[in-house]
Amino acid sequence: MIQILDDMALITDKTLEHYSERAAEFWEGTRDHDVKQNIAALLQHVRGTPPLRILDFGCGPGRDLAAFRALGHEPIGLEGSTPLAAMAREHSGCEVWEQDFLALELPAGRFDGIFANASLFHVPRQELPRVLSELHAALKPHGVLFTSNPRGNNEEGWNRGRYGVYHDLAAWRAFLERAAFAELEYYYRPTGLPLEQQPWLASVWRKIGVSGEI
Repeated sequence: MIQILDDMALITDKTLEHYSERAAEFWEGTRDHDVKQNIAALLQHVRGTPPLRILDFGCGPGRDLAAFRALGHEPIGLEGSTPLAAMAREHSGCEVWEQDFLALELPAGRFDGIFANASLFHVPRQELPRVLSELHAALKPHGVLFTSNPRGNNEEGWNRGRYGVYHDLAAWRAFLERAAFAELEYYYRPTGLPLEQQPWLASVWRKIGVSGEI
């Protein structure tokens, strides 16, 4: 068990170090990415009355936090990198929680939606069921989880200084269904390209209640 915990700490530390050392570069490289499709995919399924409480899980430097706020919602960011969390506060004016994905402290039943855009793939496969369970608990009844991850053939390991898991659709579905989420939709991105040129798998899920209702 000690070795496993050490391995998880190394994964977290090295991946966050990668992002922290490149925070300004990451902002410049992603600030103009168009993710309106992903934001709309989350919001169209949420049943709550605006303004919605949205957790931007892995908010990075704050691009999407600013977008949710501009739409009149009440987003909160969660980010593990100290420099990125500071940038997110500056760019969005939103509250940002600095938390490790593998050591979350989330309030129960607080959020209408969770927006996990290009973040959950950093969670090692062995830890993913627990993390998904924690996200499930943080959602209100019938709350919605959006995810977008680089897809693959279920490879796991280091890639250019970052740790990642590259799920295919079947494997990702299995994880989410076991975590008591019901699938609402999925699609590949960027839109309008052949499948082999769409490296991102996006999916939307509703929290299943204790009695099985969605």
